Amino acid sequence: MPAFGLHRRSTARRLVRSLAVAGTGVAVVALPLFGATSASAATTTPTAATTATAYPDNLDGWIRESLSVMAQNGIPGSYEGIHRNVMRESSGNPNAVNLWDSNAAAGTPSKGLLQVIDPTFQAYHVPGTAFDPYDPVANITAACNYAADRYGSIDNVFGAY
Repeated sequence: MPAFGLHRRSTARRLVRSLAVAGTGVAVVALPLFGATSASAATTTPTAATTATAYPDNLDGWIRESLSVMAQNGIPGSYEGIHRNVMRESSGNPNAVNLWDSNAAAGTPSKGLLQVIDPTFQAYHVPGTAFDPYDPVANITAACNYAADRYGSIDNVFGAY
């Protein structure tokens, strides 16, 4: 497999997994483990790097990644509520810009999947996401944060907000 993009374990971790230590008194001998099958064999716990979820770069992945960030930050919302609002606001286009409504006339057009204006995006941006209203995950998460503050949840939004 190519090494690019893969998380590598440290040499120390490989050493811990491949050696067992047996000691009698002061002398300690390291013995390699070949075919260890018992529960007492060297075990490892998953690290953040090995348990990170990879989301697809599409609407489904953006919503699921946003829901993960929202859960970590206590922001309510469901997949269905987000999807319904995305489809109404931008038809799933992360580069959508509204150039005709009152916000656009005032010089602050709505942008992105959930059509957020810049001042709202800045006020409700969630740390850990990109500071870019066109970034799908940042846009969804900021919009859901705003909807939670204003309406209790994005699930309670059924029209322009």
